[in-house]
Amino acid sequence: MAPTATPAAAEPWPLTDEQRAVVSLAREFAIREVRPRGREVDEADIVTPVDLFAKAADVGITDFMIPAEFGGGGYTDVFTQCLVQEELCWGDPGIGNLLCSNGFFADPVLALGTTEQKERWLRPLTGPRPPMTALATTEPGSGSDAASITTSARRTDGGYLLSGQKAWISNAGAAQFYVIFATTDPARRSRGVSAFLLTRDAAGLSFGEPMRKMGQRAIVCREIFLDDVAVPEADRLGSEGQGFSGLMQTFDISRVVLGAAALGAARAAYEYARDYARTRQQFGRPIIEHQAVGFRLADMATRIEAARLLVLHAARVLDAGQDATRLAAMAKLTASETAMHCTWAAVQTLGGWGYSREHPVEQWMRDAKLEEIEEGTSDIMRLLIARNLA
Repeated sequence: MAPTATPAAAEPWPLTDEQRAVVSLAREFAIREVRPRGREVDEADIVTPVDLFAKAADVGITDFMIPAEFGGGGYTDVFTQCLVQEELCWGDPGIGNLLCSNGFFADPVLALGTTEQKERWLRPLTGPRPPMTALATTEPGSGSDAASITTSARRTDGGYLLSGQKAWISNAGAAQFYVIFATTDPARRSRGVSAFLLTRDAAGLSFGEPMRKMGQRAIVCREIFLDDVAVPEADRLGSEGQGFSGLMQTFDISRVVLGAAALGAARAAYEYARDYARTRQQFGRPIIEHQAVGFRLADMATRIEAARLLVLHAARVLDAGQDATRLAAMAKLTASETAMHCTWAAVQTLGGWGYSREHPVEQWMRDAKLEEIEEGTSDIMRLLIARNLA
């Protein structure tokens, strides 16, 4: 089927002309460049599609979320970021997340960095050939419990020596800029965590082999090894021990934006299944006219609309400067499980063809699973919600 995108929904909130323009740009790029490359990238032998990243940079997609004062597009509100993320991930979840990955690097820099740090580390992201970036939190023995990280930051004259291992780091090796979270005192848990900036050529920094993944293969993940990597104090983000609070702020944003990414996958699966059901004949009529299929599509459409309203509501609360930890967890949980349901339902609707690689829905089902895991699993999201019910 040729890719055609329908608008995400009637505007749940009024949009400005500028917002409509950037969303339209993302939708057109997703149709023209992203969707046609999805299967190719999925079947490639662990290769980052740097050419697509460069094309996205040329039209302003990779830096639209960077503040205008540092040369970016100036769409710093989470609401607009969600609208764009959904459109790109409608094209392909892995590619869409790759194209916006510099925004995840920028969040802790914006939250904790000085003006000088922002100028040094963010402005290059807005150039004609911006570097890729990476955010390194996860470790072999520490995933969602970021307070328990063991990568150490030992004080030296004028700076720190970082030692340890990170795992499942998106863009590791391909990225030129890194935010590394490490602890100066493991006994203090969250209060001992600090964030550090460094470049790929730092002495003592090395990378493992690409990790073989179930889905979202456009984003290559590797382990990171730090062997007494020297970082000057000027490249620490925020005060010593402030890294965890900055990370939690970053998680609130990234979870909502990833909720929008999950919506893109869910919408793609729904639209594909709907269009297929309109043309596929069984028992003398289109299968969309069969009650079981029609009800399944109705359920998909309803879940998508409900999840979108929650994601955009959480985005609005974040943009208003209010505490959104609970809402962010709710948004990610609901949207990611909606994506998993809708991609499953699309495979089910296509039957045996859905299970084959002739159609993209089996890939989207594999891609959607990551959204229930990254930036905190669904179990962790439920725990956060429960803890914040009072």
